[in-house]
Amino acid sequence: MNRKTKKLACASLALFSLLLLTPGCQDMPPNLVYSPADISGRVIGALIGTPSERLADELGKKRAFTSGDDMIANLRAGVIDCAIMENSAAAELTAESTEVRIISEPLVEYELHYAVAKENAELLLAIDSAINALKQNGTLNGLCGKYFADKSYSYATPEGVDIHPGKLSVAAPPDSRPFSYKTSDGEYSGLDIEVTRAVCDMLGVEFSIIECDSWELVNAVWYGMADLAVGWMPGEGDDLVSVSDAYANAVHVVIVRR
Repeated sequence: MNRKTKKLACASLALFSLLLLTPGCQDMPPNLVYSPADISGRVIGALIGTPSERLADELGKKRAFTSGDDMIANLRAGVIDCAIMENSAAAELTAESTEVRIISEPLVEYELHYAVAKENAELLLAIDSAINALKQNGTLNGLCGKYFADKSYSYATPEGVDIHPGKLSVAAPPDSRPFSYKTSDGEYSGLDIEVTRAVCDMLGVEFSIIECDSWELVNAVWYGMADLAVGWMPGEGDDLVSVSDAYANAVHVVIVRR
């Protein structure tokens, strides 16, 4: 082999090695997840601080990520078997990809509502009106994107809001992240709390929080300890309280390798 041929051979070998080490140039591991029923016990990716993180923890071996791009890269590499994400965020993240896809069957779907005392029909109508206005102006969409999909959004009380005397008491759990929880400084935060702040701004009233375990939310309203309760998923207990329009609709889906 002459010197020129030897150089070409070495260059070809180097290029071949580089291709093997470059992400996307290797064959992806086979997909093992074809429906939500297949994810039990698998290594599941989810974004930190989203409801999907809790689902992943309950359903399999959770791997938490700070960015969607990093999570998808780990999915492609086979570090995780699948990823869980809110549907709109998942669709945006996978729109240009030919290597991953969303399973058509949703993993879980739910709505969040307020529970209000049956005798307080006027308050229920006011809350429903406020929820509708917040849907129209994009506030609810922004807040859901913030807490479900780790998108950048910040709500602030609009200037010129006229606050009337009195307060609404709101039953909320202290440990239901990312919906309603206490921060390290003892302040309440979360999707439910920010939505409640926006609703009360619409109504022109302040609110105070009544700390309450999740399973006691309806009782807190029924017994008159609170004017309303956050995060109520209609079902058992509907005969005790009235239920507002939904302020959040969530569909969580599973992302897998193609």
